[in-house]
Amino acid sequence: MPIGCSIRAIWILNNLDAVVFSRRFPVVEKRWRAACKSENESSDGDNLSYTVFSLLPTDSELASGFVERKNREGSAQGFGIRVSRSSPGSDSWVDDPITRHIIGLYINKQEKGDNNLLWPLILHIKGHNHILVLPLVEPRHLKAYARLCKRSDCGNAVGVDDSFSSLLLDLPSITGALMVAHAIGDIIAGDVVEPEVFVSAAPSVGGFLDSLTGSIGISGISSRAKPVAAPVASSTPSSTAVPGAVTADAPKTGSRPLDKDALRTFISSSMPFGTPLDLNYSNIFTIKVTGFSSSDLPPADQKQPSWKPYLYKGKQRILFTIHETIHAAMYDRDEIPDSISVSGQINCRADLEGLPDVSFPLAGLNKAHLEVLSYHPCAQVPEQGGDKQAVMFSPPLGNFVLIRYQANSGLGPPVKGFYQLSMVSEDKGAFLFKLHLMEGYKSPLAMEFCTVTMPFPSRRIVSLDGTPSMGTVSTTDHSVEWKIVTTGRGLVGKSIEVTFPGTVKFAPWQSQRLTGSGSTLGSIVDEDSDNEAESTNNMVNMEEYLIEKMNKNLPPVDLEEPFCWRAYNYAKVSFKITGASLSGISIDPKSVSIYPAVKAPVEFSTQVTSGDYIFWNTLGKCPYVITGKV
Repeated sequence: MPIGCSIRAIWILNNLDAVVFSRRFPVVEKRWRAACKSENESSDGDNLSYTVFSLLPTDSELASGFVERKNREGSAQGFGIRVSRSSPGSDSWVDDPITRHIIGLYINKQEKGDNNLLWPLILHIKGHNHILVLPLVEPRHLKAYARLCKRSDCGNAVGVDDSFSSLLLDLPSITGALMVAHAIGDIIAGDVVEPEVFVSAAPSVGGFLDSLTGSIGISGISSRAKPVAAPVASSTPSSTAVPGAVTADAPKTGSRPLDKDALRTFISSSMPFGTPLDLNYSNIFTIKVTGFSSSDLPPADQKQPSWKPYLYKGKQRILFTIHETIHAAMYDRDEIPDSISVSGQINCRADLEGLPDVSFPLAGLNKAHLEVLSYHPCAQVPEQGGDKQAVMFSPPLGNFVLIRYQANSGLGPPVKGFYQLSMVSEDKGAFLFKLHLMEGYKSPLAMEFCTVTMPFPSRRIVSLDGTPSMGTVSTTDHSVEWKIVTTGRGLVGKSIEVTFPGTVKFAPWQSQRLTGSGSTLGSIVDEDSDNEAESTNNMVNMEEYLIEKMNKNLPPVDLEEPFCWRAYNYAKVSFKITGASLSGISIDPKSVSIYPAVKAPVEFSTQVTSGDYIFWNTLGKCPYVITGKV
């Protein structure tokens, strides 16, 4: 069986566990049946002497298997680890968290034997829909997973023979199926938005207007009427919108019914005969709206890639934007180290005529201490080595992510210090912030804004007493917001130290009696929960089970931490930094070359935004990860 990714079938189920959309690929299924026949003929000496389930289930059979698994595993995604309720043959028996996303279903469970296992099914939850994608694997891989579901030992280490991780490393089709599931999820949720590329200077009128009015900014493709796409809202918040931001008009709407025609068009065009070729919905949408003409033909001696279905014509330029997101957990404790990580991507927009190649050296790799580095399929790179990495690519149309990476912050945390909170009475707490902003950061790095939020989801704020050394404070019923640096008055090339002591008073605590459904938490729901409608069979939800278990050890009124879920309290910091990347990765616009040579201005910009940047209460409980000793 050739190496690659082919999809046997796709199903979409709603929150009532009914199949609302399905698509099967007979060409791929024919290959699966041939492989099953060959495997069955040569498996006489196999310890597992069962016949591999060679047929795809009907929609009703798949829905029944999905419901049966939810009942067995506790929720649609399941436990992910082996617990007391796990049974041999279940996904949780494998004892690997990834089984929350790569699942198996038993079809016609009433039939005895193991020949009714359907695996691997990629599970992606988007809104109220459950997306299941079944990639093509070899029957021996299915048998290997069936053995893992029945082994007596628990949680083999990575690299060990017959471990789940070793099995997945042999299946690149899993990665392709995950991409398909996420692409379909974005389409049905209306989340198809191209990456943002920011312009440091005022853009040309033609290029900017093209990006606003033409589908993915290709309105100047030819002399024919330019394609018009459905409007799309930029993912940049209006309060922090950057003048000159180049966005793309990919179709996007809010909550909406399942558009089966759009799905059928996307699937037929992006993965003909079940083989994913181009999962870029903007390209597929534009091709459907615009079509082709004789003027779009490429030069006779060049092959036009699938990611560039149209040839650009108009004012030429190249834009690069490094967008990094910094995540941090700050503890201010000797026994717990702070955790800081940077995830970044280099967004690009190359408005170039013809089919040119663009190359440049990516600098700062040694300083960044990269943990992960991946490239767009259009890029070609030699083996990585040294502080610079040569990158050459044939750019697609519109905005795209050229490089993704995980790195360390070479400059340290942009916001550091501590947050302390203690209860002086049942309904009153005293807090203290002492923070350092941009310590060690020099020009051209600039902090455009910085805001600290203290959430109190289970208590209603009555009053706040305290004045910060800098900035303004506002409150809502369940949070305190401290704006240290506001937009328009940023910090450039300097650091500051700020403090904020004060007291916060809450409405009287209402003791809540523990119930079997974990009602102490009220409307607080874990972000990882399935948010699925429970059926009438009183199915036990995994998230509710864990919440109830934890609440038994947490008194409803605890003077140390009476208002936060799981007795944890924290403050979250939001900020934006421009001028350079925190990882040290950079692109010199003067080093960018284009072949065949053409005069096209190259612009480069950077921005760093906060992700989950958390200050845990120094005086309270806090979650953290214990690092094993090697």
